[in-house]
Amino acid sequence: MANGRRIVITGVSRGIGKAMVVSMTKRGHTVAGCARTEDQINELRRSYQAPHRFDVVDVAREPLVRQWAEDVLADGGPPDLLINNAALINENAATWEVAADEFGELVDVNVKGVFYVIRHFVPAMVERGRGVIVNLSSAWGRTTSPEVAPYCATKWAVEGLTRALAQELLSGMAAVSMSPGTVHTQMLERCFGPSAADCQSPEQWARRAVPYLLQLGAKDNGKPLTTPT
Repeated sequence: MANGRRIVITGVSRGIGKAMVVSMTKRGHTVAGCARTEDQINELRRSYQAPHRFDVVDVAREPLVRQWAEDVLADGGPPDLLINNAALINENAATWEVAADEFGELVDVNVKGVFYVIRHFVPAMVERGRGVIVNLSSAWGRTTSPEVAPYCATKWAVEGLTRALAQELLSGMAAVSMSPGTVHTQMLERCFGPSAADCQSPEQWARRAVPYLLQLGAKDNGKPLTTPT
């Protein structure tokens, strides 16, 4: 498609990440995505051949992110839209009951992973002088709830990182944080159990979210956004 864009998305193996892949590709855009789960990545490879590409990458490991970014950029140049979606949530627990390793893993994926992806993709976008970076946040990146303090802490960090990044970008570019709203995903099930099924599915979410993502531009730089309902 002549008007198709190059889009990079992390965390594409399930949930809203996978729903974005399905919707973006249907609209004629080229997607490069990553996730940690090899069987899910292989499924995406079978469903979406070149010029799309899907790679097994743990965003918490900078050398893997660096190599992935080098390969993707060499394959087709900088993305028009970079979406940091990969994230984890902790098991419901009072803050002092959360294991140190679990807290560390959330920081590694939810904060360091976002930073690593920015570090290795955004310089090429800056050199070209255009592009939009969307860092998926949460309502819990702007408010708090009990028993999810580690998750809240990481998403508040994403909000701050994004707004500072927005101040550093060239005119015409944009970095935004976006809360997806409440969506029935495995992460939500960990928090709310069976009642999570009452929320919109990732596919329903994508029908509104993807057109919204695709219209983001310099006018939105630095804004904390929420997917329209």
